[in-house]
Amino acid sequence: MCLAVSGRILSITQAMPTGREGHGPVAASSEDQADPLWRQAEVDFGGVRQTVSLACLPEARVGDRVLVHVGLALSLVEDDT
Repeated sequence: MCLAVSGRILSITQAMPTGREGHGPVAASSEDQADPLWRQAEVDFGGVRQTVSLACLPEARVGDRVLVHVGLALSLVEDDT
């Protein structure tokens, strides 16, 4: 059984996993400088915010709703209107 939850992207960052000295994440100054596999988003799940990986969704943008499983955004979800 697999559980995935949808949430809305609030912000997107692109950071390397650790700094040159190994002292934590280092944010890239532009999206062109960092590997797209390190894109992360702050996602709102009905009031609970979590940082998730956007490695599988290079097309994801702020405001999109995504389906997340174990910290990884797997697909875009369309809103019911």
